[in-house]
Amino acid sequence: MPHPIVVDLENRHTAKHYDASKAISKEDLDVILEALRLSPSSIDSQPWKFIVIESDEAKQRFHNTFESKHQFNQKHAKAASHIILFAHKTHYSREDFNKVLDVHVQIGRIAEENREQAFGSFAFVDMNTDEQGDNAAWTKAQVYLALGNLMHVLARLKIDSTPLEGIDHELVAEEFANELVGYQCDVALAMGYSDAVNDFNASLPKSRLPKESIVTII
Repeated sequence: MPHPIVVDLENRHTAKHYDASKAISKEDLDVILEALRLSPSSIDSQPWKFIVIESDEAKQRFHNTFESKHQFNQKHAKAASHIILFAHKTHYSREDFNKVLDVHVQIGRIAEENREQAFGSFAFVDMNTDEQGDNAAWTKAQVYLALGNLMHVLARLKIDSTPLEGIDHELVAEEFANELVGYQCDVALAMGYSDAVNDFNASLPKSRLPKESIVTII
């Protein structure tokens, strides 16, 4: 009997069409948002913001960002139950990391007197920051950890998903300027329930390279 994790991943597919009449329940959405919060990141930096698009008004705003390119993904803006914009801070600072350490002290993970010692791990940020304080490439990498984590959570919940790198980053930044202050969105995730008739990808067999060609045990 295959392990449940393997079954989750075998059954998961990238949805190509959603059933707009089916919505994610509040109970499942609560799990989704908590899973996002619990996602791992380098040095526990959490340099992200997640904009959850749920209302018809917000979906229309997202729909509008496809006017110039990537129109093949525009259909998901209104048909999916929810879309999440995965945004990363472009200039992650010591002040941002200090907020993380505030929580560490509050819950007893570290003692207040050890705060400066804990700041030693900020060296990883410094190594990836240019002279203008830009470390967006590093913070963007952290966002993909959260994206991968959530896609598996959705598979466990039997909720379909579609990662969307095909978005107009500039129009998203313009349309959601008030929500994205200091953050940049390069990828989104549509979530909901596949259209059983029109989602051709749902019935196709899972295709991956054989384990022997990608895994080396030494």
